[in-house]
Amino acid sequence: MGGKRKSMRRWAAVACLWSVLLGCVFFALGCPEAKETLGRITPSDDVDPTGTIPSNRTEAELLAEIDKKFENPQAHYELARLYHQSGQWTNAEYHYNVSLGFDPAHKAAQAGLIKMFIDRGQKAKAEQYANRYIGQTSEFVKETLRLAWEFEKVGLDEYALRCFRQALTVAPDSAEANKQIGFYYLGKGDNAQAKTYLRRSFELDPNQPDVAGALGRMGVVVESPQLPPMTMEK
Repeated sequence: MGGKRKSMRRWAAVACLWSVLLGCVFFALGCPEAKETLGRITPSDDVDPTGTIPSNRTEAELLAEIDKKFENPQAHYELARLYHQSGQWTNAEYHYNVSLGFDPAHKAAQAGLIKMFIDRGQKAKAEQYANRYIGQTSEFVKETLRLAWEFEKVGLDEYALRCFRQALTVAPDSAEANKQIGFYYLGKGDNAQAKTYLRRSFELDPNQPDVAGALGRMGVVVESPQLPPMTMEK
């Protein structure tokens, strides 16, 4: 009797997990805020999201935090963004560089610095830095994808696509890489390209409710993996 109860509990847990996953997909499909980040890199993909969403702290607050701990890459990055947005180029470049000095892999700061060069009219310098940062991630697919989304967030689609294509060149059979470029195209309204990459991602890994949901919205019929059969222990 005890074994039967254990089996039933396991079955209930599995069913509950699928219910939660599918519920997240349906919520994301119906919520504008969730659509914006649906399918993008998240902490669940073992990617550190630090820096991707700056706070709304003021210049005075950020300077105070830096005064307490100068070696704070996130505070320098956020301050650089404030100066960048107000056209204070020298201050922005300084704090982007300080942020990257303390955290050379800070992808948001990398993308921000390149965007600042472009906004400042220094396109050759932007290209030089973009080549460097994209090249540094060439052997690490997740790092390449992180950088791609940071470029996309600051409106640098050309560099974002270079990152996505690099990821696919390195790992053409990566479900994650195909998924991310698929969602990128979906966000740009290019459903034809989105279908191509999301279908491939789902073929490589059918255990992706978010991909299945996006394909379903585009009229693509997919078969989700079956739940494991329930066994009755005696």
